[in-house]
Amino acid sequence: MNILEEIILNKRKEVALLKEQRSYRDLEKSRLFPRETFSLSDFLTDHARSGIIAEFKRKSPSGGLLYSLNDVEFVTKGYSGAGASGLSILTDYRFFGGSCADILKARDHNHIPVLRKDFIINEIQVLESKAAGADAILLIAAVLDKAQILKLASLSRSLNMEVLLEIHSVAELENVNEHVNIIGVNNRDLGTLTTSVSLSYSLADKIPEEFTKISESGISDPQTVIDLKHAGYNGFLIGEYFLSKSDPVIAFSDFVEMIK
Repeated sequence: MNILEEIILNKRKEVALLKEQRSYRDLEKSRLFPRETFSLSDFLTDHARSGIIAEFKRKSPSGGLLYSLNDVEFVTKGYSGAGASGLSILTDYRFFGGSCADILKARDHNHIPVLRKDFIINEIQVLESKAAGADAILLIAAVLDKAQILKLASLSRSLNMEVLLEIHSVAELENVNEHVNIIGVNNRDLGTLTTSVSLSYSLADKIPEEFTKISESGISDPQTVIDLKHAGYNGFLIGEYFLSKSDPVIAFSDFVEMIK
């Protein structure tokens, strides 16, 4: 069993427990459920911003412990103030140390889109995302079939949340549907955890022009962002590079200055 299979096995257990603890009606009554959402696509294509979705997570299977301080507000406000186009909040607890409480904290202190990044496999997680204040959700083509992606993406759009579909190959583009807003190429192999930005370059011209296009993972050099922009990418999801530094906010601010 590789790490992705282990994560999904655990996620199925988490979803079963969530269904026992929270009903759809409970989630719909949440304070943030009726709020008007921000468009992540619009923020990514706004040339006044950096095009970077800056990620907050405490640890990862590939990077280990990244940022031990439980200060979501400080880091996300710093990212937002320095020009982030969006915030990615990793909510998986067992493997990444996060929770939906991190989205709530980020949402209450920022006025840019928040992406819930998790291994979403069931409709109740979509409603939970809306209740927590997310503006967009991540769906991973490697763990969902075409029908599942359609069902989850359709529900998300009905709740006015955008959908980022993450792919790793040309074949996975077959899973795209009319409810997807953003296509992200993940440069990290979710089975082996190795990264190669060359994947983004090889898939750049395969993604239909009507979608906002982003590159995810393994980006640590400002020149890579500049080159990927020239290849047609609108945005970039970056997390571990900033969070591995002693001050993630300064690292992010310096990075943004170098891509202007």
